[in-house]
Amino acid sequence: MIPHAWRRRAAPTGAAAFALSAALALQGPAAQGVAGLPGAPAADRSTAHTDVLFVGAHPDDEYQSLATFGQLKEREGLSTGVVTITRGEGGGNAAGPQEGAELGFLRETEEREAVALAGIRNVFYLDKPDFWYTLSAPLTAEAWNRAAARPTDTLERIVRLIRATTPTTVVTTEVRPFHQHGAHQEAARLAIEAFRLAGDPAAFPEQISREGYEPWKPATLLTQSWGFNGPVGPDCGGDPVRDPHTGLPLRGYWSGVRSRAHAGKTWAQVERDAARSYTSQGFGALPATVTTPTGQLPCEWFTVLVSEGRAVTAPMREQSGLLPLYAEFRDWARQTGMPWLANDAQPAYPSHPATSVPAVAAAPVVDGKAEAGEYPGPPLTPQHWEGGECATPADCSAAVRLSRHADALYVLMRVTDDAKGAALDGAGDCKRHWRTDSVEIDLDPGGASDDTSTTFKAGILPYTAGQDGPCAGRDGDNRQGPAARTAPGMAVAATLTQPYTGYTVEVKIPLGDLPAGADPARLRANFLVYDSDTQDKTGHSRLAWSPFGSAQADPYVWGVLRLPGYTPVRRPATPAEIPLQAARSRDSPASLAQYRRTGIPLAAGPRRKPAAGA
Repeated sequence: MIPHAWRRRAAPTGAAAFALSAALALQGPAAQGVAGLPGAPAADRSTAHTDVLFVGAHPDDEYQSLATFGQLKEREGLSTGVVTITRGEGGGNAAGPQEGAELGFLRETEEREAVALAGIRNVFYLDKPDFWYTLSAPLTAEAWNRAAARPTDTLERIVRLIRATTPTTVVTTEVRPFHQHGAHQEAARLAIEAFRLAGDPAAFPEQISREGYEPWKPATLLTQSWGFNGPVGPDCGGDPVRDPHTGLPLRGYWSGVRSRAHAGKTWAQVERDAARSYTSQGFGALPATVTTPTGQLPCEWFTVLVSEGRAVTAPMREQSGLLPLYAEFRDWARQTGMPWLANDAQPAYPSHPATSVPAVAAAPVVDGKAEAGEYPGPPLTPQHWEGGECATPADCSAAVRLSRHADALYVLMRVTDDAKGAALDGAGDCKRHWRTDSVEIDLDPGGASDDTSTTFKAGILPYTAGQDGPCAGRDGDNRQGPAARTAPGMAVAATLTQPYTGYTVEVKIPLGDLPAGADPARLRANFLVYDSDTQDKTGHSRLAWSPFGSAQADPYVWGVLRLPGYTPVRRPATPAEIPLQAARSRDSPASLAQYRRTGIPLAAGPRRKPAAGA
């Protein structure tokens, strides 16, 4: 049986039913006021209401919960709707060259196809921009609520959706910060705040007075707990289990339940079928068949924040010495009335690796080879960071050498590799380097960055299609785009062994190309290797000099480069350029059709209250 907390509330009667009916009737065409669109039918409980509302940041954030949502639909008749704040325009693309809004619409199509296998019909996009992978919820909030929008714009839209869809249960992504996409964190924060505010008539009162919505208070609030390794098998959700960090209870839903609607497949298999719809994200490379024996299939886990309308409490454990990212999260958790969410939020960071970069009298020749005297210091050895372990050193291993001449840093990365990945188009597709064999150089000039918006991150493809040679670009940092534009002083060369056993990349990075002056005692860096071994534009193994957590996006973990003899040039920091292009629901046929069916405005925007007698 599905726990009773998921069940529908009893249908309202009497005056409550009249008020609900009147509120839902306001979602007809007169209420929308969307210029140039055909009228939508008056929304009713069958089209606007959903029993469960999932709030995520990107298409595919819900995919590891689809086995649960599918069971709820099939066994209990509970509907699920999905709120997706962005269309994932900043993600990778293993399916083709699309990017920006075009990629966003591709990912919308993938998401709608995937969630349909779990019986989900409605996906509400908020049209917020997706940019590069960051660990910062505050940076994400800034991007999602840029002027002229109000600072609470995204929150207002989620509150409006809860009031419009009247769910009993709200589910969202993991809210804790470590090794967690900042957009996931921010989506969860907003869902938690909106859960509380939607039932408060003093919260965004114009939604009630001008738009005709009624306050609505859901009963249950859950967050996904992907990282929890609990019991497996048919009884995995039966025993009481608590999250080891927050102390909050966890609910498990076994993925081995068989689906009547899918010819007796396990929901784990149906979820795998759904996941393979996300081809742009490389999920199409997942094995078509789930081979885990049915009796050993896991539960999908959710942390319970609110149950039966009451917040679930847990003991609070104070952490000292918090870095700014974690201190900000602690403060948010306190303000939200759930301080235990911050228990153990900051991990025990390992000691930073450190090295001195030798100065050389003559500048190294950037030709993809190490000549005598160019790199006199000892090599740095990247270690496994994430993905599959390298089978042998011949499969993937690397050595990094450094030197400095005048105001330029020189990096030589020698990579051993036994199979070439996909060769991308160097002219039109020199981006999102993690899709194939590549290296990455990350530099934090002052050693004090809380996120990568104040850093320099260069991705380098050692080979490209045809005779284009290597190419380089910046991503996820202070500036975006091809190195020729974003780092004009940067020089790159690469050589490949014949027969192929790997490659060497050599790079010159003028310290003046960094977003601020380089501190010779505190310059932070990481050196990463991406190993693909496939032609499907997906990665396999990742190595890093400092291999902890989100090694490419967490400046806190990067190592220290000391620059003896270097006199820094003091200059103001360069403001970050964050790509803010977002696909719009008005340009999506599927979103327009959903608007006409449900009457809920595009992007959960405001609606007009019909005139008296309308």
